[in-house]
Amino acid sequence: MQIDAAGRTRSYTLIEPDGGHDRLLLVFHGSTQNAAKFRSFTGGAFDAIPGTAVAYLDGFRGNWNDARVASRFPARLAGVDDVAFAEAVVKHHADGREVYAAGYSNGGGLVVRLLHERPDLIAGATIIAAQQPAPSNFLVPGLPVVPKPVLLVHGTADRIVPYEGGEMAAWARVAFKVGGEMLSTPETAAYFAARNGITAPPTTVDISASLTRTDHHQAGHAPVRLFTARGAGHTVPGPHPAPRLVGRTNHDLHTTTAMAEFLWS
Repeated sequence: MQIDAAGRTRSYTLIEPDGGHDRLLLVFHGSTQNAAKFRSFTGGAFDAIPGTAVAYLDGFRGNWNDARVASRFPARLAGVDDVAFAEAVVKHHADGREVYAAGYSNGGGLVVRLLHERPDLIAGATIIAAQQPAPSNFLVPGLPVVPKPVLLVHGTADRIVPYEGGEMAAWARVAFKVGGEMLSTPETAAYFAARNGITAPPTTVDISASLTRTDHHQAGHAPVRLFTARGAGHTVPGPHPAPRLVGRTNHDLHTTTAMAEFLWS
Protein backbone atom coordinates (compact mmCIF):
# COMPACT_ATOMS: atom_id res chain seq x y z
CA MET A 1 0.00 0.00 0.00
CA GLN A 2 1.05 3.62 -0.45
CA ILE A 3 0.36 6.85 1.38
CA ASP A 4 1.54 10.45 1.09
CA ALA A 5 3.44 11.85 4.07
CA ALA A 6 5.39 15.11 4.28
CA GLY A 7 5.63 15.41 0.51
CA ARG A 8 6.77 11.82 -0.13
CA THR A 9 4.95 8.72 -1.28
CA ARG A 10 5.65 6.00 1.29
CA SER A 11 4.87 2.29 1.19
CA TYR A 12 3.76 -0.21 3.81
CA THR A 13 2.12 -3.61 4.18
CA LEU A 14 -1.10 -3.95 6.17
CA ILE A 15 -2.14 -7.30 7.64
CA GLU A 16 -5.70 -7.38 9.00
CA PRO A 17 -6.94 -10.49 10.82
CA ASP A 18 -10.15 -12.23 9.87
CA GLY A 19 -13.02 -11.34 12.18
CA GLY A 20 -11.89 -7.78 12.92
CA HIS A 21 -9.31 -6.33 15.28
CA ASP A 22 -9.04 -4.32 18.48
CA ARG A 23 -5.83 -2.38 17.85
CA LEU A 24 -3.28 -1.27 15.28
CA LEU A 25 0.41 -2.14 15.61
CA LEU A 26 3.02 -0.15 13.69
CA VAL A 27 6.13 -2.24 13.01
CA PHE A 28 9.46 -0.70 12.07
CA HIS A 29 12.13 -2.99 10.58
CA GLY A 30 15.88 -2.91 11.12
CA SER A 31 18.63 -1.38 8.99
CA THR A 32 18.85 -2.60 5.37
CA GLN A 33 15.49 -4.35 5.70
CA ASN A 34 11.98 -3.55 4.50
CA ALA A 35 8.55 -4.83 5.48
CA ALA A 36 8.87 -8.05 3.48
CA LYS A 37 12.37 -8.80 4.75
CA PHE A 38 11.35 -8.22 8.37
CA ARG A 39 8.33 -10.48 8.03
CA SER A 40 10.63 -13.19 6.68
CA PHE A 41 13.26 -12.44 9.37
CA THR A 42 10.66 -13.12 12.09
CA GLY A 43 8.84 -15.96 10.36
CA GLY A 44 5.68 -13.88 10.08
CA ALA A 45 5.25 -13.95 13.86
CA PHE A 46 3.80 -10.43 14.03
CA ASP A 47 1.14 -11.32 11.45
CA ALA A 48 -0.49 -13.72 13.90
CA ILE A 49 -0.96 -11.50 16.98
CA PRO A 50 -4.61 -12.04 17.97
CA GLY A 51 -6.98 -9.13 17.50
CA THR A 52 -4.31 -6.92 15.96
CA ALA A 53 -3.96 -5.26 12.58
CA VAL A 54 -0.27 -4.90 11.76
CA ALA A 55 1.14 -2.16 9.56
CA TYR A 56 4.71 -2.92 8.47
CA LEU A 57 6.18 0.38 7.34
CA ASP A 58 8.99 0.58 4.77
CA GLY A 59 11.96 2.78 5.60
CA PHE A 60 13.63 5.12 3.14
CA ARG A 61 16.28 3.08 1.30
CA GLY A 62 16.09 0.51 4.11
CA ASN A 63 16.55 2.90 7.07
CA TRP A 64 14.76 5.25 9.45
CA ASN A 65 15.51 8.79 10.54
CA ASP A 66 15.81 7.84 14.19
CA ALA A 67 16.73 9.88 17.28
CA ARG A 68 20.53 9.57 17.12
CA VAL A 69 22.63 12.65 16.39
CA ALA A 70 25.46 10.49 14.98
CA SER A 71 23.36 9.00 12.19
CA ARG A 72 24.38 9.02 8.55
CA PHE A 73 21.48 6.88 7.33
CA PRO A 74 20.03 7.86 3.93
CA ALA A 75 16.80 8.81 5.73
CA ARG A 76 18.69 11.32 7.91
CA LEU A 77 20.76 12.75 5.06
CA ALA A 78 17.63 13.23 2.96
CA GLY A 79 15.68 14.75 5.85
CA VAL A 80 12.94 12.14 5.63
CA ASP A 81 10.05 12.75 8.06
CA ASP A 82 9.35 9.26 9.36
CA VAL A 83 7.30 10.64 12.24
CA ALA A 84 4.89 12.12 9.69
CA PHE A 85 4.79 8.73 7.93
CA ALA A 86 3.74 7.03 11.16
CA GLU A 87 1.12 9.72 11.75
CA ALA A 88 -0.32 9.28 8.26
CA VAL A 89 -0.70 5.52 8.69
CA VAL A 90 -2.36 6.02 12.08
CA LYS A 91 -4.82 8.56 10.66
CA HIS A 92 -5.68 6.26 7.76
CA HIS A 93 -6.08 2.98 9.64
CA ALA A 94 -6.58 3.41 13.39
CA ASP A 95 -10.31 4.25 13.18
CA GLY A 96 -10.39 5.21 16.84
CA ARG A 97 -8.57 2.07 18.02
CA GLU A 98 -5.50 2.18 20.23
CA VAL A 99 -2.19 2.23 18.37
CA TYR A 100 1.06 0.60 19.48
CA ALA A 101 4.55 0.66 17.99
CA ALA A 102 7.24 -2.01 17.81
CA GLY A 103 10.68 -1.58 16.33
CA TYR A 104 13.80 -3.67 15.84
CA SER A 105 17.32 -2.16 15.77
CA ASN A 106 17.13 1.09 13.74
CA GLY A 107 13.35 0.64 13.84
CA GLY A 108 13.58 0.52 17.63
CA GLY A 109 15.38 3.85 17.43
CA LEU A 110 12.44 5.27 15.51
CA VAL A 111 10.10 4.00 18.25
CA VAL A 112 12.29 5.82 20.80
CA ARG A 113 11.78 8.96 18.73
CA LEU A 114 8.01 8.49 18.66
CA LEU A 115 7.89 8.02 22.43
CA HIS A 116 9.55 11.41 22.88
CA GLU A 117 8.30 13.41 19.90
CA ARG A 118 4.78 12.09 19.26
CA PRO A 119 3.65 10.05 22.28
CA ASP A 120 0.07 11.08 21.47
CA LEU A 121 0.16 8.67 18.51
CA ILE A 122 0.78 5.51 20.53
CA ALA A 123 -0.54 3.82 23.66
CA GLY A 124 2.60 1.75 24.28
CA ALA A 125 5.80 0.52 22.68
CA THR A 126 8.17 -2.40 22.20
CA ILE A 127 11.87 -1.76 21.56
CA ILE A 128 13.92 -4.73 20.33
CA ALA A 129 17.74 -4.66 20.09
CA ALA A 130 17.83 -0.87 20.44
CA GLN A 131 18.53 1.61 23.23
CA GLN A 132 18.03 5.17 24.38
CA PRO A 133 20.75 7.46 23.01
CA ALA A 134 22.95 9.16 25.59
CA PRO A 135 22.11 12.87 26.04
CA SER A 136 24.95 13.99 23.76
CA ASN A 137 23.65 11.70 21.01
CA PHE A 138 19.94 12.49 21.30
CA LEU A 139 18.03 14.69 18.86
CA VAL A 140 14.78 15.39 20.71
CA PRO A 141 15.46 16.20 24.39
CA GLY A 142 13.41 18.64 26.43
CA LEU A 143 9.91 17.75 25.21
CA PRO A 144 7.04 17.21 27.66
CA VAL A 145 7.03 13.71 29.14
CA VAL A 146 3.99 11.52 28.45
CA PRO A 147 4.29 8.22 30.38
CA LYS A 148 3.80 5.09 28.28
CA PRO A 149 4.26 1.37 28.96
CA VAL A 150 7.50 0.20 27.36
CA LEU A 151 8.72 -3.34 26.71
CA LEU A 152 12.41 -3.88 25.93
CA VAL A 153 14.02 -7.03 24.53
CA HIS A 154 17.78 -7.38 24.06
CA GLY A 155 20.44 -10.09 23.80
CA THR A 156 23.62 -9.95 25.87
CA ALA A 157 25.74 -11.16 22.93
CA ASP A 158 24.52 -8.50 20.51
CA ARG A 159 27.61 -7.48 18.51
CA ILE A 160 25.87 -4.64 16.64
CA VAL A 161 24.07 -2.84 19.48
CA PRO A 162 26.01 -3.95 22.58
CA TYR A 163 23.84 -4.73 25.60
CA GLU A 164 26.32 -2.75 27.74
CA GLY A 165 25.71 0.42 25.73
CA GLY A 166 28.42 2.92 24.82
CA GLU A 167 29.71 3.14 21.27
CA MET A 168 29.05 0.53 18.62
CA ALA A 169 32.09 -1.39 17.41
CA ALA A 170 34.09 0.44 14.73
CA TRP A 171 33.11 -2.06 12.03
CA ALA A 172 29.43 -1.63 12.89
CA ARG A 173 29.67 2.18 12.78
CA VAL A 174 31.13 1.93 9.28
CA ALA A 175 28.78 -0.80 8.05
CA PHE A 176 25.58 0.76 9.35
CA LYS A 177 26.51 4.45 9.01
CA VAL A 178 25.50 5.31 12.57
CA GLY A 179 27.17 5.72 15.92
CA GLY A 180 27.26 7.80 19.05
CA GLU A 181 27.03 6.80 22.68
CA MET A 182 24.02 4.81 23.88
CA LEU A 183 22.74 3.95 27.33
CA SER A 184 23.06 0.31 28.33
CA THR A 185 19.90 -1.76 28.02
CA PRO A 186 19.26 -1.81 31.81
CA GLU A 187 19.91 1.93 31.87
CA THR A 188 17.42 2.35 29.03
CA ALA A 189 14.78 0.49 31.04
CA ALA A 190 15.55 2.66 34.08
CA TYR A 191 15.38 5.78 31.91
CA PHE A 192 11.85 5.01 30.73
CA ALA A 193 10.83 3.96 34.25
CA ALA A 194 11.96 7.35 35.54
CA ARG A 195 10.02 9.08 32.76
CA ASN A 196 6.97 7.15 33.93
CA GLY A 197 7.46 8.39 37.48
CA ILE A 198 8.44 5.00 38.89
CA THR A 199 10.60 5.31 42.01
CA ALA A 200 10.26 1.75 43.33
CA PRO A 201 13.30 -0.50 42.72
CA PRO A 202 12.99 -3.02 39.89
CA THR A 203 12.42 -6.73 40.46
CA THR A 204 14.25 -9.39 38.46
CA VAL A 205 13.34 -13.05 37.97
CA ASP A 206 14.97 -15.81 35.94
CA ILE A 207 12.50 -17.22 33.44
CA SER A 208 14.96 -19.86 32.25
CA ALA A 209 18.71 -20.43 32.11
CA SER A 210 18.89 -18.03 29.15
CA LEU A 211 16.16 -15.52 29.92
CA THR A 212 15.66 -12.92 32.65
CA ARG A 213 12.72 -10.55 33.18
CA THR A 214 13.16 -7.22 34.98
CA ASP A 215 10.06 -5.24 35.92
CA HIS A 216 9.85 -1.58 36.82
CA HIS A 217 6.39 -1.42 38.35
CA GLN A 218 4.58 0.93 40.68
CA ALA A 219 0.86 1.36 41.22
CA GLY A 220 -0.57 4.23 39.23
CA HIS A 221 2.35 4.44 36.81
CA ALA A 222 2.90 3.03 33.32
CA PRO A 223 5.18 -0.03 33.70
CA VAL A 224 8.46 -0.88 32.00
CA ARG A 225 9.62 -4.45 31.41
CA LEU A 226 12.97 -5.72 30.15
CA PHE A 227 13.65 -9.22 28.85
CA THR A 228 17.37 -10.01 28.82
CA ALA A 229 18.23 -12.90 26.52
CA ARG A 230 21.55 -14.30 27.72
CA GLY A 231 23.87 -15.27 24.90
CA ALA A 232 21.49 -14.04 22.22
CA GLY A 233 22.60 -11.81 19.39
CA HIS A 234 21.06 -9.00 17.36
CA THR A 235 17.83 -10.91 16.90
CA VAL A 236 14.10 -11.02 17.68
CA PRO A 237 13.52 -13.82 20.21
CA GLY A 238 10.97 -16.34 19.06
CA PRO A 239 10.51 -19.63 17.23
CA HIS A 240 12.07 -18.44 13.96
CA PRO A 241 15.90 -18.39 13.95
CA ALA A 242 17.64 -15.37 12.50
CA PRO A 243 20.62 -15.73 10.12
CA ARG A 244 23.75 -16.82 12.00
CA LEU A 245 25.67 -13.69 11.12
CA VAL A 246 23.54 -11.65 13.58
CA GLY A 247 23.94 -14.17 16.39
CA ARG A 248 21.90 -16.77 18.24
CA THR A 249 18.14 -16.42 18.55
CA ASN A 250 16.61 -17.04 21.97
CA HIS A 251 13.66 -19.43 21.71
CA ASP A 252 12.57 -19.27 25.35
CA LEU A 253 10.83 -15.96 24.67
CA HIS A 254 8.27 -15.37 21.94
CA THR A 255 8.43 -11.62 21.52
CA THR A 256 4.92 -11.24 20.14
CA THR A 257 3.43 -13.24 23.02
CA ALA A 258 5.40 -11.15 25.52
CA MET A 259 4.04 -8.00 23.87
CA ALA A 260 0.46 -9.18 24.11
CA GLU A 261 0.84 -10.18 27.76
CA PHE A 262 2.54 -6.94 28.77
CA LEU A 263 0.62 -4.38 26.72
CA TRP A 264 -2.85 -5.84 26.33
CA SER A 265 -3.55 -8.29 29.17
